Amino acid sequence: MMNQLGRRRRPLIATGVLPLLVALAACGGDDGGAEPGGGAGTGGGGGETTTLRIAMPTSTTSFANSDVAVADAMGYFEEVGLEVEISNLRSGSSVTTGVVGGEFEVGGSSIEPVINAFAGGGEIKVIGSYTDRLEVEMVVPEEIQSPEDLQGKPVGIQEVGAFREVMTRMVLEDAGLTAQDVQYISVNANAYIGALVQGQIVSAILHPEQALEAANQDAGLHSLVNLYEVEPDYFYGVYFVDAGWLEENQEAAQGFATAITKAHRTMYDDREAVVPVIAEATGFEEEVIDGAWEVYMEQVQAYPRNVGLEEDRLQYTVERMQELGTLRGGAATDLTELVDRGPMEAAVEELGEVEERS
Repeated sequence: MMNQLGRRRRPLIATGVLPLLVALAACGGDDGGAEPGGGAGTGGGGGETTTLRIAMPTSTTSFANSDVAVADAMGYFEEVGLEVEISNLRSGSSVTTGVVGGEFEVGGSSIEPVINAFAGGGEIKVIGSYTDRLEVEMVVPEEIQSPEDLQGKPVGIQEVGAFREVMTRMVLEDAGLTAQDVQYISVNANAYIGALVQGQIVSAILHPEQALEAANQDAGLHSLVNLYEVEPDYFYGVYFVDAGWLEENQEAAQGFATAITKAHRTMYDDREAVVPVIAEATGFEEEVIDGAWEVYMEQVQAYPRNVGLEEDRLQYTVERMQELGTLRGGAATDLTELVDRGPMEAAVEELGEVEERS
């Protein structure tokens, strides 16, 4: 169906069986802040080492934002004169607070809290992305056969306004429901599988590795909605920094963009090398991560190989947030002020452009 913005959104359909589990049924783990101050330097491969404190939006690293772990393990940060200190926080909302407050130089988050922080006056800049395409599914027990069946039921989220809540709201919206028609249950990212399997919640927005592990524990679970099929134009995860820091640390920002871009390309091109790294970072068994790799890297092609940050997809996402009522105060957001493609463009110019995703 066509939404009022003229962009195609596909109808929400109960799929009955998690698609990635059908294809990968043979696969068999579960999905702190830094000290204030410090961390700057001039950085970026000139003989000096710059420390970047990086905040990530889940209490345990997910495959979706494991590119930082890959870049670190492969020595890509070291090559550009960077040393990274990675902190896993509760949600993207916590990350934006940390970056705006100066606790971290770089934040990784789904885009919603970042846009809302900017709309609220936060002086931040988006400089790159991790998985920018949705690769998540809403997974439910067998008694839930349609989104309408969620009415009155406990559904899992992180925090209101954070990624999983926004994805849940999308599903509810297409069923003619609102957040008031369900019971929101706040769950840590690393507790989603257990909460779903134990019946504490009847829906969870899961990444592929989480969905695979959930099905290993309870074969009755199934995919109700594949969010990428429904919202192929929705923009997912970004890396962002304080605008003042970026102005003074262009070389470090480019170094970060270079390392992340090399990590993305390696994740596509060297499955054998990256699966053990991602398994260690996420805490999942290698068999699960190997199965999830096919979803991320082949089916969805969730990471950009070059600059990414496509303007039309970013703009679509802002408009969807307005529709869903998740944009702070309904404010208009000037993406030309929020997004700085300079570091990524410089990184790709240095590395050379490669064939983009199909």
